[in-house]
Amino acid sequence: MTADPLGHPLVAYELPPIGPAPAGIPRGGPDDAHAEIVVGGDADARREAFLAHVRASPPPAHLAAVFHEVARLATGGPVHVGVFDAALAYVDARLDCADFVLHGVLRLLLQFGDDPRVPQDLRERAEHSLVAFKYGPDELADGRPDSLCTWTENHQILFAAAALLAGERHPDARFPASGRSGREQAAIARRRIDRWLTMRFRTGFSEWLSNFYYDEDLVALLALADFASDPELRTRAAMVADLVLLDLALHHFRGVFASTHGRSYERGKKWAAEESTTDTAKLVFGVGRFARSENMSAPCLALSPRYRAPAVLAAIAADTDRAETIVRQRMGIRLDELARWGLDPGRDEDLFELLTLEAYLHPRTIDGFVRLLGRFRWWDNEFFAPLGAQRRLLRVLQRLRLLPLLARAFEWDVTRNLRPEVNLVTYRTPDYQLSSALDWRPGMGGDQQHLWQATLGPDAVCFTTHPGPRRARSPGWWTGSATLPRVGQVANVVIARYRIRARPALYVANRKRGTHAWLPRDHFDEVREQAGWVFARRADGYLALRSQQPMRWNDAPDAGEDQARELWADGAENTWICELGRRVDDGSFEQFLARVAAAPLEFRDGRVRYRSPSQGLIEFGWRGALRHEGRAVPLRDFPRYETPWGGAAFPMDALELRCGAERLRLDWARGTRDEHGAARRG
Repeated sequence: MTADPLGHPLVAYELPPIGPAPAGIPRGGPDDAHAEIVVGGDADARREAFLAHVRASPPPAHLAAVFHEVARLATGGPVHVGVFDAALAYVDARLDCADFVLHGVLRLLLQFGDDPRVPQDLRERAEHSLVAFKYGPDELADGRPDSLCTWTENHQILFAAAALLAGERHPDARFPASGRSGREQAAIARRRIDRWLTMRFRTGFSEWLSNFYYDEDLVALLALADFASDPELRTRAAMVADLVLLDLALHHFRGVFASTHGRSYERGKKWAAEESTTDTAKLVFGVGRFARSENMSAPCLALSPRYRAPAVLAAIAADTDRAETIVRQRMGIRLDELARWGLDPGRDEDLFELLTLEAYLHPRTIDGFVRLLGRFRWWDNEFFAPLGAQRRLLRVLQRLRLLPLLARAFEWDVTRNLRPEVNLVTYRTPDYQLSSALDWRPGMGGDQQHLWQATLGPDAVCFTTHPGPRRARSPGWWTGSATLPRVGQVANVVIARYRIRARPALYVANRKRGTHAWLPRDHFDEVREQAGWVFARRADGYLALRSQQPMRWNDAPDAGEDQARELWADGAENTWICELGRRVDDGSFEQFLARVAAAPLEFRDGRVRYRSPSQGLIEFGWRGALRHEGRAVPLRDFPRYETPWGGAAFPMDALELRCGAERLRLDWARGTRDEHGAARRG
């Protein structure tokens, strides 16, 4: 087992300091209040408040600790060498997510490397770690095995950005993992960065609206915007950072990143303070909480010497009094349109780009992916252990050209990580928000995708899943879905149709013949049940939830936090309906309840006909159109952005946003980022 310099075993995802804390490091810290509406003060005031919170708090117990200690150093606080020593030990051991930690080390060196308070031996050791690190799966010269994840969307930009900055800092050094000079290292990284940035700007993120991985994306983008030597690259990185923050602004509700997510986990879906983006939202927009829950981007934003979030983004986040706000977006690419993007799975670098979609075992990519397993020695990577165990069989099938046939036979199961194009809608009023990914891969196996969510306030949320194994990380009991539903949304009404089939599986078998909803009763002001519906109210926002199959509360004494918060419905086929309302539109809670309970509702032949009190007749099934008052509702081919503050076609070449006196124009072809407005002039 790998150990730190004191002989303590290193554990993935943990960063305990090596040695005691210096004087001035708090043992306990303030508990920041969650802000549902924008707190007072401008961007500078929020920055000072965040840094003061960091200085008054002990180091967090996770990998983000290194970023918080850089921020403490910036405030004049003591240098916690023990955290930096632990960070370097973690990086040197090449544990999973070492690229996260390395970016904290990079910011220490690039922004505070000349600070006399940083011990000389720490600086020297950090420089050595930069050169010794492995920055890509093709870097095999030093022969060291590892189980780094280098291929997902957030990891690709983190590794590439770090490689470029390390190479530019040490252009003539020989990097032992690759055998290349720093100058060569930076050149290869630049090509990957350029492609990644272009695809994200024009087509969006496969890890769409992730309340975890947008945090990591920002870390890499800000490192480039702050420290890359090329001004054009700095500008383009800032432009994509603008889009990440725009997505947060568009889909926030009362301090919650209250949306569908391409990747999310149980804790962040259930509890607002567990989102990795909540610190960033409070810093940039004034809503959310300084929770320090694995957040890394807020320290980078607060310390950035070059990047400032455009004022229009904070203005959009604060523009919450509209009677209704509708945001539609399209993100990602289709695997049957690879030629449109110049991508060929027969070329290794193109296939590596396709792994940002986690296109491992799709029929179009499986041959190339098995080729990469050999080229990059991924057979021994822990993430691909199930494939490594079948190495001989996969190679035989590859020689016989049978891999695509195998992938097609088990496609529903082996492509559950895949995240191709998604069309999403978010509907917001001052009292609630509803967001969903429309008609996205229904019936396929899921992984970490979160397809719909209703939000009335922090922790007052509702969503459904088909659960995976209770002890699995993903798909787990609440993380992702073992089988994805077909989701349709008309304004404040969402319908999620589930069809669970017993089919042969290589990864996760569909063992649970039922679905469930998360509805934490104790986080609403009142909850009632009538006519097969469950109704909930928080302040002046209302929620109605109905299952086609009878539903029951989990009141088991050993249910833990799920007790009285989980609604279970048996059945391999089920339809869930959720309608939201509010006092201004629907009168009292009693009036909303009575109208919804009396609304005509029919389940027949796999379709639902629901005459919503607010929207009229909605019809939806496993196949066919989503119909609203007889008219088909579009479920795909959305623009890149369609918002009240500006929009752009898909793929996007330029975007202009306006909110009040603030304006931002991003033009990718010209590489320009133009901001105008009252805040800018001030």
